[in-house]
Amino acid sequence: MKKILKNQNKIKQKDIFYMKKAIKLSKKGEYTTDPNPNVGCVIVKKKKIVGIGWHEKYGTNHAEVNAINMAGKLAKNGTAYVSLEPCNHFGKTPPCCQAIVKSGIKRVVISSMDPNPKVSGKGVKFLKKSGILITTGILKKQSEYINRGFLKRMKTGLPWIQLKLAISIDGRTAMKNGESKWITSNHARKDVHKFRSKSSAIISTSNTILTDNPLLTARYKIKNNDKIKQPIRIIVDSQNRVKPYHNLIKQTEKIWLIRLKKDNETWPNHVQQILIPSYKKKINLIKLFYMLGKKEINTIWIESGSIFFSKILNLGIADEIIFYIATKMLGDTGKPSFITNKITNLKNVPNFRLEKIKRIGPDIKIILKPYIKNQ
Repeated sequence: MKKILKNQNKIKQKDIFYMKKAIKLSKKGEYTTDPNPNVGCVIVKKKKIVGIGWHEKYGTNHAEVNAINMAGKLAKNGTAYVSLEPCNHFGKTPPCCQAIVKSGIKRVVISSMDPNPKVSGKGVKFLKKSGILITTGILKKQSEYINRGFLKRMKTGLPWIQLKLAISIDGRTAMKNGESKWITSNHARKDVHKFRSKSSAIISTSNTILTDNPLLTARYKIKNNDKIKQPIRIIVDSQNRVKPYHNLIKQTEKIWLIRLKKDNETWPNHVQQILIPSYKKKINLIKLFYMLGKKEINTIWIESGSIFFSKILNLGIADEIIFYIATKMLGDTGKPSFITNKITNLKNVPNFRLEKIKRIGPDIKIILKPYIKNQ
């Protein structure tokens, strides 16, 4: 019995070792695979890695196929370590499960299952029927975090929502006259561009456009690859205040103007007006986010002023709140960072769990998650 347990432990440790490599490979596609998930694959035979692959770009080969192509004939009787359940349906590319069976791989170790109804459990079932040994759940939490937007959208219909705000150390977002450039340092702004680059979409408001006239593009450079997929820029504009002359409109990347009714302006082809039903004469934000989920938006980076920031926070739909805190004090005449829903006692204040704290140049980055009891 002890010998069996010892052998099982050795197998598990080996599985963890190679799955870590598969998960690390999956991260190579985090700027380019959207709306697909990030997946990595490692093929091992006789304690040697004979093939590696990751999903490099939406519409191209999946990780398993790239790893099999590298391994060639050496894949036969090998073990494949995959960070997400292989697909068994035709999409932009042929089914990965069929490629695995054809390659002669005898065992597949899977980190997390795919909740996509087209895949969920079907890949594993097909592989088992084909005589392939299956192990699941190795480093599940790590692989799920990488694809948190895709997985949440598949399970709930909502994207993963990241809410960002730059503030002074005394909690102000701007001077009384509206001056806010720049509260935080260049280091913090570069970090913001990294977040933007990983997102499916950036959401802001017409108020931000009128105040700052920003581009809202992602200007983060990947090593050995200057081209990243630009997130869709989504502007909540219930009063149709954004016009064709604003800076972001002059760019060629896709823009969605979220409105209650269309205007009569002449817009370039990359700009689309999308109508959302109203709630108390304002855009219904819950319906907006569900609509974005249906449009395969996995992750949303919200970058706006304190008013919209507060609306999202009060709705309780943000998955992560990212504060960039500058070591500056704007004083009591500065604009506050958060407007509450008339909270009158301490037990009803918003409660968060500290996820991460990091120094960014002279500034501090804090990532919070909503506090959930028993979590």
